[in-house]
Parts: sequence; C-alpha cells; structure tokens
Amino acid sequence: MTRDEEKRIIASVIAGDTQSFELLVLEHQSKVYNLALKMVGNEQDALDISQDAFIKAFRSLDSFRGDSKFSVWLYRLTSNLCLDHLRAKKRNNVVSLTMYSSEEEEPEEMEIPDERYAPEKLLDKKELQQNLSSALEQLPPEQKEILLLREVSGLSYEEIAQSLGLEPGTVKSRIFRARKNICKILLKSGNFSPL
Repeated sequence: MTRDEEKRIIASVIAGDTQSFELLVLEHQSKVYNLALKMVGNEQDALDISQDAFIKAFRSLDSFRGDSKFSVWLYRLTSNLCLDHLRAKKRNNVVSLTMYSSEEEEPEEMEIPDERYAPEKLLDKKELQQNLSSALEQLPPEQKEILLLREVSGLSYEEIAQSLGLEPGTVKSRIFRARKNICKILLKSGNFSPL
C-alpha cells in the first residue's frame, strides 16, 4: 500500500467511513503481531497487544499528522504498548491463588512465581532461536526496541528515526551497539565462539 493510498484511507475513516479502517488492519496486522510477539514473547499477550494497538490507532487516528508512513506510527504505538506490558509484567511477576486449609478457616491468599514464561516451556524451539531470543531479552529495552523495529519490522533507518524522534545517525549507532551487545551476550554464554 502506498503512502498516498494510506492517506486517502485515513481521510476517509476520519470523515466517517469507519469500515475503511479494516484495509489498514489487513495491511499491517501480521507485522504488528510479529513485532508484539518478538517483544513480549507470548502469543496470547501479542494478540491482545495487537488488538489494543489497532483500537488505539483507530481512536487516535485524527492525531496522526502524516509526517511519516502510517506503519511507522503504528509500530511505534505497538512498541509503546509492549514496553508498558513488559513493565507491568515485571512488577506483577506472581500469580495469586486462594488456598482453603479447612472448611472453617478463612481462605488464605498464596503467591507463587509466575512460570508461564520460563525457558523450559520453550524447549521445543530450535537452539539457535532460543539463544538469540535469550540474548535479545538481555538487551536494555531501548536497544531491543530499535533492533526489532529494524530487523523484524523491516523499517529503514529514516523510518525508525521518525518513529522514535531521533536522527538517522543516532539510530545507526544504537543499532550497532545493540548488535554488538547481542554478540557479547552470545559469546559470554558460550553459544558462539569468537572468529
């Protein structure tokens, strides 16, 4: 979809033809989902975040200025939702259970670690994918985000710069540092050996 087509669809949606928004969803849904999945690492959370991203995009479509492509704006919105989700997940890393010792006693709340995201649940994936995912998770959120926008979403340096409000040179250096850190993590964990 060209930028002009996107602009026409957005203008149509803002003018009241809400059904046209479906064209934008169909165009971008797989990339939004893949970005969310790579950032949060859980299929159900990625689906929820993708849906939230499109709802938020629809509700705030009139604030889209058109300085960049719609996809850049949408991916930024999605990555912000993912970062919010990861922060909340970090704060709430327990699952609440109610335990009844006997019929007479009041129910007692127990907290146990939330192990839905434990590495042993992902053993069926290929070893290389596991190692890369693990290294990616160890990156600071800013490096992870910028690397995913480049490598997963396929955005250009200029599109990433527009999306994050940075200079293209800054984007290039941050991507370089993120890649360098991934290499260090993989070397340190023994997954790769130096050349």
